[in-house]
Amino acid sequence: MTGLPILRWPDPRLATVCDPVGPDDDLGDLIHAMFDTMYNAPGRGLAAPQVGVLKRLFVMDCGWKDGTMTPMVCINPEILRADGMAPGAEGCLSIPGVLAEVMRPERILLRYRDQHGAVQTVELDGFEARCAQHELDHLDGIVTFDRLSPEARQVVEEAYSISFPANNPARPA
Repeated sequence: MTGLPILRWPDPRLATVCDPVGPDDDLGDLIHAMFDTMYNAPGRGLAAPQVGVLKRLFVMDCGWKDGTMTPMVCINPEILRADGMAPGAEGCLSIPGVLAEVMRPERILLRYRDQHGAVQTVELDGFEARCAQHELDHLDGIVTFDRLSPEARQVVEEAYSISFPANNPARPA
């Protein structure tokens, strides 16, 4: 399997809450293809629903653009703790060319299974924490727009000449 097509917003699959990965799910080819797709995009994170696979899996590598490869495979991830709040500009491979200022916790404690099935717990901060939270949002059917206030949403609409629904129809208000 090589690079995969990336779904573009407003594809309804991007608003779908993903199913957990099961112990018998074979993910090897998918994981390799997701990394190929992410690096070629070029992005720093990619969630399975962005390539049409509605499973709780994302890959990320926050250091590769700076010359240090730091690939992570996060299966059935969950945030155990989040601290501090900070704004930050976020882009998304499924919403190309659009940046939005999103408030997120600055530090998180993330638990997940890696590609070998081992449970990992890692503290992330700064951009790595932001990236993991962004990708985890995709697994819950949330895109960047869903994190914006109505005022911020209007600013993004005007800046990029786009229009999007006031809230995600797949999530309760």
